[in-house]
Amino acid sequence: MERYAPRERRDAYGPRINREHSPLIALTLPWISIMLGSLLPMLFIATALPLVPPTGFLMLVAWRLVRPGLLPVWAGLPLGFFDDLFSGQPLGSGILLWSLAMIAIELLDRRIPWRTFAQDWIVAVVAVLAYLLAGLVVSGASPGSPVLVALGPQALLAVLLFPATARLVARLDRMRLTRWRAA
Repeated sequence: MERYAPRERRDAYGPRINREHSPLIALTLPWISIMLGSLLPMLFIATALPLVPPTGFLMLVAWRLVRPGLLPVWAGLPLGFFDDLFSGQPLGSGILLWSLAMIAIELLDRRIPWRTFAQDWIVAVVAVLAYLLAGLVVSGASPGSPVLVALGPQALLAVLLFPATARLVARLDRMRLTRWRAA
């Protein structure tokens, strides 16, 4: 009985060294996944309280923390604009907040070039909570205790969903760099 299969049968897609990935997929997959994340809250039924976390922003932060340097710092501007078109927030709030988040994470990367997943989770929690609170202020709502209590479930769900979002981003990144055959 043969313990290991020959290389031809083990890897149906050819050698793993010097493989070529699709430049189109490699460049567009992060952007498309963030835009789809911005559209995701529209699929759920509207409720009196905000329950669905800002998935587009969560995807942006996850891409930035999982693959630093992949998205340029200015990516917050067009992606924030796209989110503004579909989120219901005043136009320009996503542009400002997403750009500030990208700048803040970039500055953090320059100060602490190595981090653990727990530190990334803390950074994501701080970024998402700051985003939710700043979005509350920008939207014109008066920040009082009833409004902050109403944001509680959304913030808690966003904090708990970051590990799953980071794992999804890691899988998308692996898919982004796989070898693609022309049909």
